[in-house]
Amino acid sequence: MVETSGTQQMQKDDFKYIVRIANTDLDGNKGVVVALQRIKGVGNRVAEIIARKAGVSRIEKIGSLPDSKIEEIEKLLQTYADFVPGWAVNRQNDFETGLDMHLVGADLELFRKDDINRMKMIRCYKGIRHEMGQKVRGQRTRSNGRTGLTLGVSRQRTQPAKAESSEKSGKK
Repeated sequence: MVETSGTQQMQKDDFKYIVRIANTDLDGNKGVVVALQRIKGVGNRVAEIIARKAGVSRIEKIGSLPDSKIEEIEKLLQTYADFVPGWAVNRQNDFETGLDMHLVGADLELFRKDDINRMKMIRCYKGIRHEMGQKVRGQRTRSNGRTGLTLGVSRQRTQPAKAESSEKSGKK
């Protein structure tokens, strides 16, 4: 009994409440798949594939993993585009390099902003819509997406003096 409590004590000491992967702090109390989804650019499918490739149970708490497994998960996340088909990455046929890449974290946001700026510079339809703050992907704008406007019809209040005079003329 004493040995098991000592083993449990070692496991509690070894538990990490915050795990840092891809410049993102992850909650150590969450399962591997759920915790990995907190990284920008990693969804359910990517997290499942990485957990399976690393040989980790998908429901095991990420804080209880040894440092070697966490480093392996981070390496798999960086090389994700190498071992999955081209349709499974989030940046296919990159504009500058022509490669299939999978971006995570701050890189994803930087590339997105660069793409929007390129569309604005070449004055394509999507770039112009981004500049104007309008819908970009073909949605209707007649009744939706009205920001900063007053909605509805506002009626003018009738003057009390006019109301009384109209009542007198109506009663005669």
